[in-house]
Amino acid sequence: MISNCSRSKAWLLGLAALLLLSGCAETKYVMHVDPDYRTASTARIWPAAPETPRYRYVGQLLGQENFVSEEANQRNAGLKLFYWLVGLFDDTEEKITLKRPQSGAVDAQGRVYVTDISNHAIFVFDQAAGKLLVWNQATAKRNFVTPIGIAIGAGGQILVADAELGRVFRLDPEGKPLGDFGHEVLKRPTGLARDPVRGRIYVSDTHAHDVKVFNDAGVLLEVIGNRGEGDGELNFPTHLSFAGDKLYVADSMNARVQIFDAQGKAAGTLGQRGLYIGNLTRPKGVTVDGAGNIYVVESFYDHLLVFNSQGNFLLPIGGTGKEVGQFYLPAGVWSDPQGRIYVADMFNGRIVIFQFLGGA
Repeated sequence: MISNCSRSKAWLLGLAALLLLSGCAETKYVMHVDPDYRTASTARIWPAAPETPRYRYVGQLLGQENFVSEEANQRNAGLKLFYWLVGLFDDTEEKITLKRPQSGAVDAQGRVYVTDISNHAIFVFDQAAGKLLVWNQATAKRNFVTPIGIAIGAGGQILVADAELGRVFRLDPEGKPLGDFGHEVLKRPTGLARDPVRGRIYVSDTHAHDVKVFNDAGVLLEVIGNRGEGDGELNFPTHLSFAGDKLYVADSMNARVQIFDAQGKAAGTLGQRGLYIGNLTRPKGVTVDGAGNIYVVESFYDHLLVFNSQGNFLLPIGGTGKEVGQFYLPAGVWSDPQGRIYVADMFNGRIVIFQFLGGA
């Protein structure tokens, strides 16, 4: 005679097997940029009322957590039930997540690429395909060590500056290594930007205190700057952005952003050293949106600072913390054609996304 306990266990095992079998078909994942969805009534905006809102919180990229599906949830539930029934339950499965994101880029297909120095890899958030890809190979025989800068190259190539390996690596759109350049020329490459019209690749060489300019073939063309505090001089430059025929350089230890024209001539500075919100202490990420607004990550005080195209300070977003609109040692910032602004919130292990709502 079978006991009630045995009958219950047999029924549960059958249910678990059914759930497992129902999940055997290929699962379609959907990428959500905000795992904790917020309704319009609870949306975070900047500046706060009664001012006219200019930015809205969209969500954050974390990693595997951004990709969900009903089929996957059902299958995982069945697996956990089965493991529990046979005494193998272990809820310590490690998810694939960002740890120390540095910077990023968005390609023409809307894929978001993020460099992560703790994972020694490139994370690819492909919303259209519903896939998260992790690329760790710099070459066929060598993995990334400290990938920091990233930019979209000619023909859809992905360019990655690895500070420790001292060169820029090329990957095809599927992550296959295609070669590298800058060996024995670059000391510690960090930031990357590209002028798509002239086919020029800008690399900030932090320990050389300059920006090196290569063509798309990887041939060194010129060097911008040298160590110093004067106009056109640099002191530990880090992140870069190229927009509107201008190169923006985070001149980190000089507490400013330097601007150069397309010929590499000094064309002005942005920000000044100080202790007030809007001043710069350790600027890192820099980018420009389609309306000409300039965004600078002030990493020391955990702010994203917004300036207009004339360099006038408009507003801050941030403050130290882990809540929405707060950062903890942020690094890079970049934008896309839809007016979204992405911030690499490094020590919170996430990419925070804002939407520019327009207006002057």
